[in-house]
Amino acid sequence: MAGNTIHVMMVPWSAFGHLMPFFQLSIALAKAGVHVSFISSPKNIQRLPKLPSTLSHLVDLVELPLPSLEKELLPEGAEATVDVPFEKIQYLKLAYDQLQHAVKQLLVNQLPDWIICDFSPHWMVDISHEFQVKLIFYSVLSAASLAFFGPPVARKARFSPENLTVPPEWVTFPSSVAYQRHEAIAFSAGVHEVNASGVSDPERHDKVLGASKAVIFRSCYEIEGEYLNLYQNLIGKPVIPVGLLPVERPEGGIVDGSWGKISEWLDKQATKSVVFVGFGSECKLSKDQVFEIALGLEVSELPFLWVLKKPSWAINDHDSLPFGFKERTSKRGLVCMGWAPQQEILAHPSIGGSLFHSGWGSVIETLQFGHSLVVLPFIHDQPLNARFLVDKGLAIEVKRNEDGSFTRNDIAKSLRQAMVLEEGEKLRIKTREAAAIVGNLKLHQDHYIEAFVQFLKNETWNQI
Repeated sequence: MAGNTIHVMMVPWSAFGHLMPFFQLSIALAKAGVHVSFISSPKNIQRLPKLPSTLSHLVDLVELPLPSLEKELLPEGAEATVDVPFEKIQYLKLAYDQLQHAVKQLLVNQLPDWIICDFSPHWMVDISHEFQVKLIFYSVLSAASLAFFGPPVARKARFSPENLTVPPEWVTFPSSVAYQRHEAIAFSAGVHEVNASGVSDPERHDKVLGASKAVIFRSCYEIEGEYLNLYQNLIGKPVIPVGLLPVERPEGGIVDGSWGKISEWLDKQATKSVVFVGFGSECKLSKDQVFEIALGLEVSELPFLWVLKKPSWAINDHDSLPFGFKERTSKRGLVCMGWAPQQEILAHPSIGGSLFHSGWGSVIETLQFGHSLVVLPFIHDQPLNARFLVDKGLAIEVKRNEDGSFTRNDIAKSLRQAMVLEEGEKLRIKTREAAAIVGNLKLHQDHYIEAFVQFLKNETWNQI
């Protein structure tokens, strides 16, 4: 610790659902006077939002070239999960693991006070031991998800499809956080799959967790209190919520060309009348799924704004949607193909609801603005987040068939309930109340981040 300045090294996994929470935590810590070295590959760092100029002296964005593999394994220029199809992610892990030599050299040169580590770089455990640098595990999943999976000692039995469909016995309060059968089968198969790196995700996670002095979550007691306390009891080490890290809107607005057309369209819509639809760039939906979502929006008769990346199965943008859909819905709907400024869209007063996959980062981003949530989960922890939100009265989940399929009528019914029907009024009140907590920048920065900085200084945790 040079003088009184704490120096932290951030080591996120190469997926934007991980890079962004690590980047947001870096900014929050820098605001509290902590010096941060944020490590990733050049292309990933170039794709991050611009660092606030007032914090550039406290945040070092360290670009370490990703070691290359044969082109048939990992395409040239692929540095994040968004750059590769699902089956190639194992080779990205293989290349990522080879970063350990460069990271070790950097650590030798910098000797930070703490390493804040993702689940994937399991090799940071040996490096931290060798140089006596303390390690913290930063989970980008919700506390509800990790509490559901339980401590490593219980993990083997937990990953059978039968056990994944019910809340575990250590959850002693009412909870429906569990997988449906079709989700449990897919999750269990994925967890037990051998990947090219030779180290499974649970093995990575458990090694980092075991060596950590504490676990931190992008969370707060107001939203996830019971699960944060439960997880701390399960693992027997400090579990620290660092706040929800809500993103401040950029000053000066956006000059991107697409925003002009979008904002002009939104300005013409009634307050809180529009459904925002977005499943991100990493949620790979099938043709049937995209078409049922589209036809559900049409049947709902609600105004909508859909940000859609051209799916791999589509020949062109036009081919991505049902025939005639755009023409039939043009008076009340707007489809933006490719990238769109999501933060600006969600903050617009015309947006009243969101249909999305319920990834934890998106949950926080959407709740910040008090939207009515309609959740349609697909992979990983998304189904667990969806059930958590429904338990809290903060979302409606789209009904699915036993095989995981859903229909346009299921989409339309959920949207209408969330947005306009009387039976959705409780939900609309609850999400507005949640926005006062999620969007409270002062609470998350001055209360939660400040408490975490105190832990970094004295390594003692008194629950706040």
